Amino acid sequence: MTNESRIARRVADIPKSAIHEMTRLSKQVDDVAFLSWAKPTSGTPEHIREAAIKAIKDGLVGGYSEGSGLLKLREAIAQKLIRDNSIESNPSQLLVTVGAIEGLSAAVMAIVDPGDEVLLFTPTYSTHIQQVKMASGIPILIPTIEEDGFALDFDAIRKAVNPKTKAIICCSPNNPTGTVFSEDQLRELASIALENNLFIITDEAYEYFVYDGLKHFSIASIPEIRPSVISCYTFTKTYAMTGWRIGYLHADESLIPQITKAHIPFAICAPVVSQYAALAALEGPQQCVGEFREHYEASRNLMCDRLDDLADVFSYHKPGGSYLMFPRILATEGKDSMSFCKKLLSEGRVSTTPGIAFGPEGESHLRLSFCVMFDEINKAFDRIAEFMA
Repeated sequence: MTNESRIARRVADIPKSAIHEMTRLSKQVDDVAFLSWAKPTSGTPEHIREAAIKAIKDGLVGGYSEGSGLLKLREAIAQKLIRDNSIESNPSQLLVTVGAIEGLSAAVMAIVDPGDEVLLFTPTYSTHIQQVKMASGIPILIPTIEEDGFALDFDAIRKAVNPKTKAIICCSPNNPTGTVFSEDQLRELASIALENNLFIITDEAYEYFVYDGLKHFSIASIPEIRPSVISCYTFTKTYAMTGWRIGYLHADESLIPQITKAHIPFAICAPVVSQYAALAALEGPQQCVGEFREHYEASRNLMCDRLDDLADVFSYHKPGGSYLMFPRILATEGKDSMSFCKKLLSEGRVSTTPGIAFGPEGESHLRLSFCVMFDEINKAFDRIAEFMA
């Protein structure tokens, strides 16, 4: 009997990550134009780095924090949620996590029993699907309406709800489409959850990166649904801190002890040095966030211009948020997005992410990240144009 045959089915059945596979393959090609990973090329702001250095020198980071995170950090997070998300909050409703990903995983493990169904809106971030499977739940994938900018399909959502439905996972601004679900849409989603006694788990990683006058809306700001909402956030996107692995979640006080039971075996606590860095991020100057947003919006506009020049190759919806977009491949060979992306990498030297990574509705698409420098976008699209020619 091989080791592979003895691996738990919940893990063995998880496909290899297309995002990380494209990263691996990209390392085998010289001089790649890299648009495949949602990792900002801007560095972490200096005041955040300096705070981490000071915490190390002061001997503050060598031990564990309490599992829920440093009290001072949770107090600062509570003020941020009140100020920016209209969520009434206090430290006992907060859990500091290893990025938003670990918080989402702990939340799913805390509320999903084997056989429970969880609704997700596709295309969606592939990790959300795998988190449900890891909890032995059943992900129910509900296509969004692409021709309407990947809007929520409420008829399909209502039809999908049944006695086995336990929760809804909602990502806005969305990864990979960049769609920002409106307040009206999210209030209707909250109404469905209330009617059917469902939890809502939110991924709000890109909350500060919305454009064109759109506004980010947090479902937990609705008082009636707040006790059933677990809201997950991250510092990694807002402050260009992807490698620091630091995030947090907000939930009702009755849920936090249960989610913490799942958090502890996953992580014990978030990295303490990163917690001090996160505290500096919240308490320090916020100009960097606005500068990031301005750069991403200009990068998005440049990428849209370059896509317009390739209108016979791609169609797309201009993303209202995040730093990602999800164009449809019109070329015949693009129906197999993995093959298209691999060929574009090997022959065109451009790294992108195949749409199939984000659910069946992602096929015939590819995800592009515009959190890069203008020169990188132009280099990539010059090569795409040459490749398609």
